[in-house]
Amino acid sequence: MSSSKVYLLAVTLVNILVATSVFAQPAPGVFQGSTNVGSPKRKGTVVYQTALQQYKVSGAGGNMWFGKDELHFVWRQVKGDFILRTNASFLGKGAEAHRKLGLMVRSSLKPASAHASAVVHGDGLTSLQYRKLEGDSTREQKLTVTGADVIQLERRGNTYTMSATRNGNVFGSDEKVELNLGDEVYVGLFVCSHNANVTETAIFNNVRIVKPAPADVVAYKQYLGSNIEVLDLNTKNSRVVYQSPKSLQAPNWTVDDKSLIYNSEGTLYKFDIATSTPRSLNTDPAKNNNNDHVLSFDGKWLTISSNDDGPSIGYVVPANGGKARRVTQLGKGASYMHGWSPDGKYLVFCGERNKEFDVYRIPVTGGTEERLTTTPGLDDGPEYTPDGKYIYFNSVRNGLMQIWRMKADGSEQTQITNDDYNNWFPHVSPDGKWIVFITFLKNEVAPGDHPFYKHVYIRKMPVSGGPVTVMAYLYGGQGTINTPSWSPDSKRIAFVSNTDLLFPVYPISKN
Repeated sequence: MSSSKVYLLAVTLVNILVATSVFAQPAPGVFQGSTNVGSPKRKGTVVYQTALQQYKVSGAGGNMWFGKDELHFVWRQVKGDFILRTNASFLGKGAEAHRKLGLMVRSSLKPASAHASAVVHGDGLTSLQYRKLEGDSTREQKLTVTGADVIQLERRGNTYTMSATRNGNVFGSDEKVELNLGDEVYVGLFVCSHNANVTETAIFNNVRIVKPAPADVVAYKQYLGSNIEVLDLNTKNSRVVYQSPKSLQAPNWTVDDKSLIYNSEGTLYKFDIATSTPRSLNTDPAKNNNNDHVLSFDGKWLTISSNDDGPSIGYVVPANGGKARRVTQLGKGASYMHGWSPDGKYLVFCGERNKEFDVYRIPVTGGTEERLTTTPGLDDGPEYTPDGKYIYFNSVRNGLMQIWRMKADGSEQTQITNDDYNNWFPHVSPDGKWIVFITFLKNEVAPGDHPFYKHVYIRKMPVSGGPVTVMAYLYGGQGTINTPSWSPDSKRIAFVSNTDLLFPVYPISKN
């Protein structure tokens, strides 16, 4: 090849790169690249804090509007449906009211690319912004919430839905738009300063790129992958501590603060938090364990539920594994174990008897079971308070699933939550001050059901009732938090979220 042709080829390649602004740098965490879209005078950066799984993104750019954009974009390529979610906020007061941060989906990294973006402005304006075609003018649909710091952008087919709220609240009304951005798109985080001479910085926590279940998934036969997450209840920041392509469910936190116990494919595992290593627990003869398993208050024993040759049966087994001893009776109906009395003398469980599901109490040694609830409809998830005075449970008796409380003998049954959601599995903190529970949306889930793979919240409220606060926004459901999962210091909880693990980046299960 002549030197003139080599020169022309080099110039052509440079012009292509300049035109598309694809000067991408490798990006950390779940992302593949970090790119200055357009030609901002000031280059953007991304810094990843591994311990917090937090992204610090800085970006400049004159604007992201009209027919082209200038911004900094941290991205990865994804095909098909997905859910993007993050908690995000700017650092400092900023120079421009219309500086922007958020989640973005682009057809390409070109400045004029078609896109859909969940945007929060410096002045609090929160909106779904989009460009339908390359080079087209940007359009906007404003949300009612202002100053949102929890944002979500979901794609189902060609429908893009933005949801947003202030941290601690449920999502309000959303905005939707139909766009054809192509099957494989660039998704991620962005910052635009709205001022070519200024760099702005934002912090992104709880960043999740979720691949949801397909519409034709067969419930309880086909499964997505799992994240075990640890949530700091003070900061509301959650870290993924383990991932598996299998279904992991219902982590219990051991009283020595060192391990989590979860079930997967019929086996119980003890997961060492420090080393990210699980080991299976012997529970013979119980070999098909489900997600109803609970540690005793002293941490020495587990009550477990196993449906080996028929309906689920309750057992007791040493916390480190060993010979399982049957507690509930054969031929009575299914028994799903949920709680220990603090003195270790009784177990409480959800029992199916004569096609009714109620709360029962039985001595740890076995024997005669005592029915504590008798109202028609499902009563489930019973759990003692640390002082042994009360049992919390969930009940569908008044329509939607709500949280209830009764005295340990079954008397004085009192409704604790009364809202427009389906609330399941109340768990009392070790210090006795709080309960956390999982909340399903009534437009997604029937009151008596708690299926896999739904949009759910984990919420917290004072143990005696009062204001309810969202602690986590996630994709999960069955197996997320069926059993007590508080840390011994009452400052953290463990739970499971779900996604199709196409791009795992955290410690991965080898089981």
